Amino acid sequence: MTQPLIVVRDLLKDYRMESYTIAALRGVSLEIAAGEFVAVMGPSGSGKSTFMNLLGCLDSPTGGEYFLAGEKVSALPGDALAEIRNRRIGFVFQTFNLLPRTSAVENVELPLLYSRCPAEERRRRSLARLAEVGLADRAHHQPSQLSGGQQQRVAIARALVNNPVLILADEPTGALDTRTSFELMGLLQQLNRGGMTVVLVTHEHDIANFASRIIGFRDGHVVDDQRVARPADAQSMLRALDREAA
Repeated sequence: MTQPLIVVRDLLKDYRMESYTIAALRGVSLEIAAGEFVAVMGPSGSGKSTFMNLLGCLDSPTGGEYFLAGEKVSALPGDALAEIRNRRIGFVFQTFNLLPRTSAVENVELPLLYSRCPAEERRRRSLARLAEVGLADRAHHQPSQLSGGQQQRVAIARALVNNPVLILADEPTGALDTRTSFELMGLLQQLNRGGMTVVLVTHEHDIANFASRIIGFRDGHVVDDQRVARPADAQSMLRALDREAA
């Protein structure tokens, strides 16, 4: 039997606020298999963003266990977590997080700088990832010269450049219009069909429906976990938009 990529057991996260404690996660247990496309949903304060931060090794749990690709990472020190973030996890954020006066290819190179990859290899891999997301002809443009959708594609290329085992996308369509959102979801679906594991946080049901599994959070608990028999197909949605516009 194939080992799950992500295993969390009784995951707890508390935040101390002066004289009281906020329980953000209250004993979350679940598994995510390699190659799944999972959407995480829930209202503000439900624990979904805290869960994403723990999966991304951006924070450590108060209690419980987190295993990534069989390695127990929940108790690792900060420098070891930073190494995992850089080499095994790719991040995509709503606000793109690109350096403004730096070209697309230089933005994509950043994770490779941290891993001390030689300059020639950095440039080769970064250009290849930009081509993969359809931006080969925009490699030397700065973010201000790119549309929002193109900036998010640069962010995805950057997330992929270190060949991660997991893509974490936090509200990646939040700053995009409908058509550009569908284009982005089509790219994530394409990556997932190629074997990439994708975990997406969103508050939009229309976006969650592109995933093959939807996990719902409320008050620090998982309250819903369902498989999607027929996920929405982004390319079909784009064709429908084109027919409406014709």
